Amino acid sequence: MSVVMPCLNESRTLGICIQKALGFFTEAGVVGEVVVADNGSTDGSIQIAEGLGVRVVNVSQRGYGSALSAGIDAARGRYIIMGDADDSYDFSALGPFLERLRAGNELVMGNRFTGGISDGAMPALHRYVGNPLLTGIGRLFFKSDCGDFYCGLRGFSREAYPRMRPRGRGMEFALEMLVRATMFGLRVSEVPTTLSPDAPGRAPHLRTWRDGWRSLRFFMLFSPRWLFWYPGLALVCVGALVGLWLLPGPREVGGVTLDVHTLMFAGTAVTLGYQSLIFAACAKVLAINTGLHPPSRRFELLRRRAALEVVLGIGVVMIFLGVVVAGLAVGGWSAQRFGELDPFHTMRMVIPSAVLLTLGVQTVFAGCFLGLLGMRGDGDL
Repeated sequence: MSVVMPCLNESRTLGICIQKALGFFTEAGVVGEVVVADNGSTDGSIQIAEGLGVRVVNVSQRGYGSALSAGIDAARGRYIIMGDADDSYDFSALGPFLERLRAGNELVMGNRFTGGISDGAMPALHRYVGNPLLTGIGRLFFKSDCGDFYCGLRGFSREAYPRMRPRGRGMEFALEMLVRATMFGLRVSEVPTTLSPDAPGRAPHLRTWRDGWRSLRFFMLFSPRWLFWYPGLALVCVGALVGLWLLPGPREVGGVTLDVHTLMFAGTAVTLGYQSLIFAACAKVLAINTGLHPPSRRFELLRRRAALEVVLGIGVVMIFLGVVVAGLAVGGWSAQRFGELDPFHTMRMVIPSAVLLTLGVQTVFAGCFLGLLGMRGDGDL
């Protein structure tokens, strides 16, 4: 087993953490090592680690994820435990992690809410609002069963690590590891773990609002469904329903008359929603191509059925229908000898025509772009 500790000026607690980990190896009869991934400490942390006979990996690129990534790459163990060197986690109590890993789990998360959080170990805002809220979003977006997305103490097998290897270099590293493990279908489980207060006088590395926003941004960018697909689908459905409801004529709701002005906004909603759906498809293809998301059989089947020619054909049909409706509007204008028209009547044809033309052109462009994204190395589409 390898225990990897990211370190940035942790001289007050680093030695304690190392001694606890080494003591666990002896007590559990485990052949183990401690790897300290130092991110530029200037307080003697490196000398403390070397004095205790553990390996130190100097990481020049700043960031929590950078330190952990380098430390994990340098680790030699079959199983790897990562945890902060601030003595908030108990490295002498790694037995449950090792037991789950030996049982075949590929990622074992600690859960501080089931294990116990000491007084003063976690700010109330984090404990009762931030962590539960963001963990809930993560569980919803990625269909995970984990109850503590942000626990920094976790273990995983070296064999499984390449499939969940995070690419982030900041605080998102730990989130990405869990999300990718879930998305790629790895065996993930949780064990209770405790959380103790940081050493007195230690400045916290976590920034509440900045890191909270970075977490939310990561969740959104890593999930095209929630960032693009669901909002786009809602806009298209609402816009289309309102538009069809208003096409025959004005409607009165609660004493308020809705007419072509509302119809125009309904058409805008359909256009924006459709663009969002296109973004979702493009983002999904790009995520699969770059390895951020696992291949999806359902998505691949849809992509094959919606070949470039099919998508182009749908776009051309939309454009044709838009031209036809525009022609009807021009015909009505011609019947009036191109004089004044009743906008409340004419716009009921002009707006649908503009929406169909816009959607048709978007579909043609999207088909070409998706075909480019789906192009394989041999040039086939």
